[in-house]
Amino acid sequence: MQIAFFGSSLVSAYWNGAATYYRGIVRALHRRGHDIEFFEPDAYERQSHRDMADPQWATVVVYPATRAGVSQAIASARRADLIVKASGVGVFDELLEAELLLLKSSSRNVVFWDVDAPATLDRVHSNPADPFLAQIPQFDAVFTYGGGYPVIEAYSQLGARQCVPVYNALDVDTHYPVPPDPRFDGDLAFLGNRLPDRESRVDEFFLRPAALLPDMEFLLGGSGWSDKARTPNVRYFDHVYTRDHNAFNCSPRAVLNISRESMARYGFSPATRVFEAAGAGACITTDYWEGIDEFLEPGEEILVARDGEEVMRHLKQLTPERARAIGQAACRRVLAHHTYDQRAELVEAVLEGSLAGAPR
Repeated sequence: MQIAFFGSSLVSAYWNGAATYYRGIVRALHRRGHDIEFFEPDAYERQSHRDMADPQWATVVVYPATRAGVSQAIASARRADLIVKASGVGVFDELLEAELLLLKSSSRNVVFWDVDAPATLDRVHSNPADPFLAQIPQFDAVFTYGGGYPVIEAYSQLGARQCVPVYNALDVDTHYPVPPDPRFDGDLAFLGNRLPDRESRVDEFFLRPAALLPDMEFLLGGSGWSDKARTPNVRYFDHVYTRDHNAFNCSPRAVLNISRESMARYGFSPATRVFEAAGAGACITTDYWEGIDEFLEPGEEILVARDGEEVMRHLKQLTPERARAIGQAACRRVLAHHTYDQRAELVEAVLEGSLAGAPR
């Protein structure tokens, strides 16, 4: 199948947390015999902060972030059998959604892939005039980055023909155990960009424990935190390129996952970095959200904290030996049940049903 995939960026994770998710999905689809053209706008300085060259498993088309550039990219998509429009491309999203739907035919499916379903659903529920509301039933399918049954139910009520969560997973080609790197020695590391609906949770789950545990060392990675007040035991790395993710996960005693507020509220939305860290054998502590136990077993494969106090309690009790055991158990679990090859198999099954005219 020839697939035209419109997303924020495949080659740059700069201010683009979905990059590794796209890479895992696209690479796995390619392994299953599909040809993918990934269309991304030249925007937000991403091309000057690339993490990778154009891969062999996809054709990357970088188009100008202009109306003319978008129109040219849409015209190129006509040769595809399947068109994917991801949420949050960041440039002319409404134009892309409207125009790509016009390319739908009896021989060409058009699907919407929502990499931030909680934000999309909150947006349309608060604005009945949002043009996306009328478009939802027109897509052959809606795939989501996560969200579980709350997101499925919400999209179904809005008229989606079918809504299928395609969760984050482990890309075994890129995330795996590596030797510790002295640059990232520490007790607890957090990697995530500074976003409005995450910041207060970072204050609670990461910066407050750091302030109250001055004898421990904390690592903060991600764009946008340079002017954030923090205690001297917090080392800041700014944007951490994906080539360093394995070392960032493997070197500290534990790593921390902090969901955005909307993701935690809907639940069933494990971040990409949960699987990346688990694949590297890291001991993960996560903030609580409904559905964690469907992916990793609390207390055995992941530690769960409902507030900063519980983060501190885990750190005080966590020996290097237990951290290793938890990390190794998580690695075994994701290798067995949560790889992108398994996610791609699900995508294929849904698309085959769509082409056959299967009901929701």
